[in-house]
Amino acid sequence: MRLTLPHLCALAAALLLATAPSAASAYTGPGLGFGAIGVAFGLIGSLLLAIASLVWYPVKRVLRRVRGAAKRRER
Repeated sequence: MRLTLPHLCALAAALLLATAPSAASAYTGPGLGFGAIGVAFGLIGSLLLAIASLVWYPVKRVLRRVRGAAKRRER
């Protein structure tokens, strides 16, 4: 069998129809929505805290070095 343009179009249409989502007959209550929002905020917050900790450590070292140099100059 030779694949012609009509055959390829029919095959593409069949694949698209096979992978198309159908309506879900399910109810998600407000608790699930609030839980999902809480998880999203938790992930975003943990990523922000991770970035802040990576930035804060070098800043803390620089501040200690500057304060130590200032204390040595006072002597």
